[in-house]
Amino acid sequence: MTLVFVWNRNTDKLRESVAEELILHNLPDFTDRGADVIVEVCHPKIVKDFGVQFLSKAHFLVGSPSALSDPQLNQELRQAAEHHGRTLYVPNGALWGGQDILRLNDSGSLKTLFIRMSKHPSCFRLTGDVLSDWTEDEGRRVLFSGSVAELCPVAPNNVNTMAAAAIAAGSLGFAGIQGEIVSDTALSDYHVVEVEVTGANGFTVHTVRRNPAKLGAVTGSATYNSLWSSLLGGFCCRRVCVCVCVSISVRT
Repeated sequence: MTLVFVWNRNTDKLRESVAEELILHNLPDFTDRGADVIVEVCHPKIVKDFGVQFLSKAHFLVGSPSALSDPQLNQELRQAAEHHGRTLYVPNGALWGGQDILRLNDSGSLKTLFIRMSKHPSCFRLTGDVLSDWTEDEGRRVLFSGSVAELCPVAPNNVNTMAAAAIAAGSLGFAGIQGEIVSDTALSDYHVVEVEVTGANGFTVHTVRRNPAKLGAVTGSATYNSLWSSLLGGFCCRRVCVCVCVSISVRT
């Protein structure tokens, strides 16, 4: 693969790590670069504002899949992918067992799915002032518990793992999956992702993933490798594939 452009809202942050000729100053000019795949790792707003345009010119890997909790945007992106013969990719991220959830869903055996994400309070980026009063000695606090459809707008930068699960578990969707985010001051070295799945005839799976992360980090240190792996080989379902403030584009 060949890198053809990198965009950031602040191009100064790219100067020391990206060759000048690869820096895209105006995102609407992406059409001039002839990319085959566009990888978004910015913010749900970029997916909303440019997703359909991206799919008109290239395959699109959505690194902020919480954007897809908006039913209208979700449908528009799927239709654009179908219309232009492109593929819409969603990365696994920190979702352990995503392929198994997809298989269970496609077999019609998936019954329920619950995901809990626990992090140090400094790692959350929430809308509103839900965590404005946290203290270092407060311990554990449940910040939200409900459907992933309701949770994504509350924590758009923190729950992309849940959004990936909602895509894999298409029969349940964002509204049918339950999610919980927990602030825990004891988690200074890692994030914890728990997934509970139930299927037919008493089938159950409970996984716990501890993802090393620095204080204040929205995502874990394994994210880069996970995203790269997703880009190299995702798993697909009807032109929507679950596989990964910079947009990176490549020509294959």
